Amino acid sequence: MRNNNRSPALLILFATLMTAAGDGVSIVAFPWLVLQHHGSAGQASIVASATMLPLLFSTLVAGTAVDYFGRRRVSMVADALSGAAVAGVPIVAWAYGSDAVNVAVLAVLAAAAAAFDPAGMTARDSMLPEAAAEAGWSLDRINSAYVAILNLAFVVGPGVGGLMIATVGGTTTMWITAAAFGMSILAIAALQLEGAGTPQPDTRPEGLVSGIAEGLRFVWNLKVLRTLGLIDLTVTALYLPMESVLFPKYFTDRQQPAQLGWALMALAGGATVGAVGYAVMSGHVRRRATLLTAVLVLGVASMVIAFLPPLPVILVLCAVVGLLFGPIQPIYNYAIQTRAPQYLRGRVVGVMTSLAYAAGPLGLLLAGPLTDAAGLHATFLALALPIVVTGLIAIRLPALRELDPAPEQDVSQPSPR
Repeated sequence: MRNNNRSPALLILFATLMTAAGDGVSIVAFPWLVLQHHGSAGQASIVASATMLPLLFSTLVAGTAVDYFGRRRVSMVADALSGAAVAGVPIVAWAYGSDAVNVAVLAVLAAAAAAFDPAGMTARDSMLPEAAAEAGWSLDRINSAYVAILNLAFVVGPGVGGLMIATVGGTTTMWITAAAFGMSILAIAALQLEGAGTPQPDTRPEGLVSGIAEGLRFVWNLKVLRTLGLIDLTVTALYLPMESVLFPKYFTDRQQPAQLGWALMALAGGATVGAVGYAVMSGHVRRRATLLTAVLVLGVASMVIAFLPPLPVILVLCAVVGLLFGPIQPIYNYAIQTRAPQYLRGRVVGVMTSLAYAAGPLGLLLAGPLTDAAGLHATFLALALPIVVTGLIAIRLPALRELDPAPEQDVSQPSPR
């Protein structure tokens, strides 16, 4: 019988909120400090880029670290290191003066803070099935709550960061951000959950390279995970440039920066509502149909946006896309949690997450030159059409039928190696 102990689930979700909010504040605070001290948008972009570079490698490493050292320990250590990197900004300013907070220092600290984030996220993600079992929740419910909190934090975090910078200044804001990581550490320190401690020696990965390789082999050899991973890589590579390059260029050309913010907020807000709604509707909708609908609607909506319609139409389309994509990450989490044995879960989460990080640069390398050469309209169409094709191909992929119904295996218990 389930004991309906919600404390582990609530502690994990609270820790997720704190770290994601801290990351959201950092997104604003690091570039702002560059502009405050040096006034260069180019240098600010260098610091912003520094937060992206470590993510692909660190995500792969994080999965192996989680399965080797244990979920609870890795979550706390990762948050401590991220918090220390953020706190490094005011510490350097206090010890050496504000002039010492230069672009190089900010880039190194921003990269360090970003490098440790995937380990904490992977650790908390890997504890969700056991926390759901303790609370008497379904996997869909806890995954939806987890993703909704991530989306909400990244919507609210930058806004809170801007307010804190205006109120207490950029340096003090970094202290507050570090405190958010501290709150996450305290929450996980209080966590008592089966499977969160140090793994048994015979279930640990033998080494870093072999651990990563084992995770890659597991994902590749399991058709449903391989299919989901390839769909995620393709769609992310095609969609991310729209959000990161095409939308900013469109609204910049029209001198409408506020409208760009509205479009991005419509996407994020829709995704948050979609994730929360999926927790309620998961018992009434099929995962495969939800996934296919989201991919096809994204492609069609992007093709409509390619014709650069009036702003209200763009905002509605962004909200619809976000709403339909809100359940996608919970579905991906469900597929991992119901297929990967407990001892391997961290590595599988790391591999699946790293595919999205790998896809981003691929799409961005294509979108920039294509936009300069062919214009916004042609680039939107060039990216949108393959998304529609991907959705149509996915309809005929039998592996996706494995998303429904749930497998009979009890994934809350470690599988024998």
